[in-house]
Amino acid sequence: MANEQVRTPRKGRRTPEESSIDPAAQEMLARADELGLDTAFSRADGMSPCNIGAVGMCCSLCAMGPCRLTKDGVTGVCGATIDTIQARNFIRSVAAGSAAHSDHGRDMAFTLKAVANGEAEGYQIRDIAKLRTVAAEYDIPIEERAPEDIANELADLYIAQFGQQRGAIAPVIRAPEKRQKLWEELGVIPRGVDREVVEALHRTHMGDDQDAAHLMQHAVRTALADGWGGSMIATDVSDILFGTPAPVLGEANLGVLKDDMVNVIVHGHEPTLSQMVVTASQDPEIIAYAKAAGAEGISLSGICCTANEILMRQGIPAAGNFLQQELAILTGAVEAMVVDVQCIMQALVSLADGFHTKVITTSPKVKIKDATHLEFDEKNALTIAKDVLKTAIDNYQNRGETQIPDVKNSLIPGFSHEYINYMLGGSYRASFRPLNDAIIAGRIRGVAAIVGCTNPRIQHDSHHVAITEELLKQDVLVVETGCSAIASAKMGFLLGDAALDRVGPGIREVCETVGIPPVLHMGSCVDNTRILTVLTQMVEEGGLGDDIDELPAVGLAPEWMSEKALSIATYCVASGAYVMMGGYNPVAGREEKVPDSVLVSQHISEGWADIYGAKLEFLDDPQEMIRRTLNHIDAKREALGLPEYDPTLFGQSGDSRLEEVEETIGDAPIDERRAALYGQVPS
Repeated sequence: MANEQVRTPRKGRRTPEESSIDPAAQEMLARADELGLDTAFSRADGMSPCNIGAVGMCCSLCAMGPCRLTKDGVTGVCGATIDTIQARNFIRSVAAGSAAHSDHGRDMAFTLKAVANGEAEGYQIRDIAKLRTVAAEYDIPIEERAPEDIANELADLYIAQFGQQRGAIAPVIRAPEKRQKLWEELGVIPRGVDREVVEALHRTHMGDDQDAAHLMQHAVRTALADGWGGSMIATDVSDILFGTPAPVLGEANLGVLKDDMVNVIVHGHEPTLSQMVVTASQDPEIIAYAKAAGAEGISLSGICCTANEILMRQGIPAAGNFLQQELAILTGAVEAMVVDVQCIMQALVSLADGFHTKVITTSPKVKIKDATHLEFDEKNALTIAKDVLKTAIDNYQNRGETQIPDVKNSLIPGFSHEYINYMLGGSYRASFRPLNDAIIAGRIRGVAAIVGCTNPRIQHDSHHVAITEELLKQDVLVVETGCSAIASAKMGFLLGDAALDRVGPGIREVCETVGIPPVLHMGSCVDNTRILTVLTQMVEEGGLGDDIDELPAVGLAPEWMSEKALSIATYCVASGAYVMMGGYNPVAGREEKVPDSVLVSQHISEGWADIYGAKLEFLDDPQEMIRRTLNHIDAKREALGLPEYDPTLFGQSGDSRLEEVEETIGDAPIDERRAALYGQVPS
């Protein structure tokens, strides 16, 4: 029946296969059609975007409008020109994205403070080494001091970064020296996270900043406050409190749900909640409570960035990425979806009404009408986490018919920049030297960071997977975060040897030698700061230029949808990384009708390329994104004087050669096999 539904969707809707490349998602979309239920996919099919607002040609920032500038020479009622309007809209999105990630960082800093003072139930400092390393970077004394004392001082420093009014936020010292000097010359070093966000809103109020280039300069400063401020703080503190990620075996997709267990999904972005739910789920009291309710135990899984947080630290399975939150409820097997902040669809509650699932909101910043609210407080964290799980367990008896897709994939997440450093040299020789040498030699053509959301207007996961697959064939090392990482996990790219038959010969040699998968999972969306750190370490290791803009590296967000993605893209470009985003361009304009409507789009591409050595582009076609990625990488290799990429030079040694010899002349005398492997041996 499901397959029939795939072929005959309701009028105006894409088929499940057209909506997603993921078999589990397809099965659940077919079920939604069968039951007559809406999802983000069907709502996207039925909702036509405003063709004026979609290209940034509308201003609704005051009550004299909204003003639609669809003809050449037309201005807003106040006289604002199209480039001013587009720049204002862009910077407001960057400010919102920066605020979301940075507020997360602020919460983490306050949690660190509470843990240091013994005021947070169930938490502890798990990575003392990282605490000491980070503190030392800011000249915080660490010798002969208790971890709690160091953590207290570091927490105070981090909390101060948000309200600081003058000077420079502390974490920018971790950027390459040349990049710091450029930022200083341009006047874009953030003074304080909150100051830059507030100023962005002030500048865009009616009657304020009316110079597009000037507005976009502050967009950069606001985004840098996120990437080298709030988000970096969030990553640091998460590692200190919950452990710096290292490789661990996990699973991904809806098939991780269990028919005979209480299924609890944590969804959102704040690890303070999810990590405590993990701890509570392992408590003998809670397990006994679940068994008393008739279940075999508790099956915990994650969605979105929360999934990445618990996946890379505890190996807790990922039920899916952003667009699978509704699909998980459609299985009928989820007792509770526990959410905190960001990327949570309001539609979850109405959809859950048709099943037994309880949607439980936990953040004081987020309530959803008709959802169950159990407010989370770090002071009573473990107690509240147990209450959340008991609510889910009590709901187990209300479960009806279930349909769990038999689809899941194994993966190895947890490649923090610290672990990458370690895996390349061990405890005593940890270094990025082998990575740089592999790029210099051409075994690795370059590096691509593929990150970001999934978007129902794009076939789910398709652009992420297509780009990842082709770049791997071209010997480009891929690192991923967020929903993109889960997309690759579901396709098997994050599992060691299993994926090596789909990669280029040079990458295969490196992966076999080091023992890593061809795609490195680096965490949640705030953990894009790990990528900044990796790029910085590559620069500092030497041989690949003096700044990030000289590296053969590219950033891609093929299916973006969030304001956070615009902030991430902007701070990456300002840091020197060429970034491409898939689909919707919020400042595209319509040059044929209003020539000036493309000025901002030109500024963030060619204009930023002149200023920061990198640009931001929006592209619909994943094949074009691949082409530009490879062209950019090859151009950077040429500029560095590196040899031209030649795949024929690699891949004929090691295991692949051994396998080939065994298949062809495996029974031949040893001398013949030796000659086949290593060349003719002199007599």
